[in-house]
Amino acid sequence: MSEVYELPEGWEWKKLDDCTDLITKGTTPTTYGYEFLDKGINFLKIENIINGKINLGSIEKFISEEANQSQKRSILQTNDVLFSIAGTIGDTAIVEEKHLPMNTNQAIAIIRPKDFLDSSFLKQSLLSVVSHSTKKKQRGGAIKNISLGDIKNTDIPLPPLQEQKRIVAKLDSLFVKIDQAIALHQQNIDESDAFMGTVLNEVFGELEERYGLTNFSKIIEDKIQNGLYKHKDFYNNDGVNILRIDNFYNGRINDFGIKRLSLTNDELEKYSLKENDIVINRVNSMEYLGKCAFVPKLAEPMVFESNMMRISVLKENDPLYIVYMLQTENIENQISKKAKRAVNQCSINQTDVNTLNFPIPPLKTQQKTVQYLDQLSQKNQALKKVQQEKMQSLKDLKASLLDRAFRGEI
Repeated sequence: MSEVYELPEGWEWKKLDDCTDLITKGTTPTTYGYEFLDKGINFLKIENIINGKINLGSIEKFISEEANQSQKRSILQTNDVLFSIAGTIGDTAIVEEKHLPMNTNQAIAIIRPKDFLDSSFLKQSLLSVVSHSTKKKQRGGAIKNISLGDIKNTDIPLPPLQEQKRIVAKLDSLFVKIDQAIALHQQNIDESDAFMGTVLNEVFGELEERYGLTNFSKIIEDKIQNGLYKHKDFYNNDGVNILRIDNFYNGRINDFGIKRLSLTNDELEKYSLKENDIVINRVNSMEYLGKCAFVPKLAEPMVFESNMMRISVLKENDPLYIVYMLQTENIENQISKKAKRAVNQCSINQTDVNTLNFPIPPLKTQQKTVQYLDQLSQKNQALKKVQQEKMQSLKDLKASLLDRAFRGEI
């Protein structure tokens, strides 16, 4: 690794390959003609590793015994340590008896430690030393990955087995308290989100009782327009900003991590966003379908992706009122009923949006509603920011403890 520091007496630097009986990965069964089943042998994917543990309840893919035997190298065993090597780098878990039988795919490395390497110590090493070292070597475009060779050639600090167990026990006792505090802050954030959702439902529920429902098509100024399709290979660090779902945040545009791409003049003219536009996500998982953002006055041109649609509302309406309304449970339910569902994604079209129904009070009432919700939202965001900062401090503390542990300082 890039930083080899002095270790306590009795410790030594070892290549991970020299400390294991096996470092390998799986494959996808369909590559070899085997179909996934509704039941059978558990087939593990990255999303089934949650908070450092295998979550059996989240597994939706299963394979036959024949498919399992055809992939013998990736049949998991008790105390195997797993490390994600594609997409999300560095998620870890230990295989327990209750998880078996189980197999996995090529996005997860299987690391089987020798007798002198404790599985829990190895997992913590992967979270600290190995993860830090291998992440520097990640390669690829949109989907990052590291190789098995990167893992095998990584140096880890190795104390005697009893010292490994002592360190793990110490870290476990410290992390229990830290994780409880992190969970409490996350609960506060979740409750803040739930509170804002309740407020929206109550406000727009009262407006519906007073003003009834109006069809969305009655307030749209121009024809709804779908966004620009460009292959991800066109994205770069120059050119024009492009709005993606990653840049939606509480009905506003967040330019953190904004992407750019090169465009023709015709594309720029056709797909440029204008002040007071509303952009709605039209193709995505059900969780993100219908998410929207208000377009403020932009400092530089911005276009929008093809999985979105752009809407302009008549001037006698406040676009921010519409954005708040689109975040209510009532609209989410309407969108859910209209959504076309496919295997990996859902979609809505322009007709679906045109036929949404919601209360449209006079402009002054809309503006007062926006002012009230803005004030609540700002206070809510300030509270969430405090919780997020406290969570980050606790995560930094965990990282610091891990670093000290593998220097022999705890």
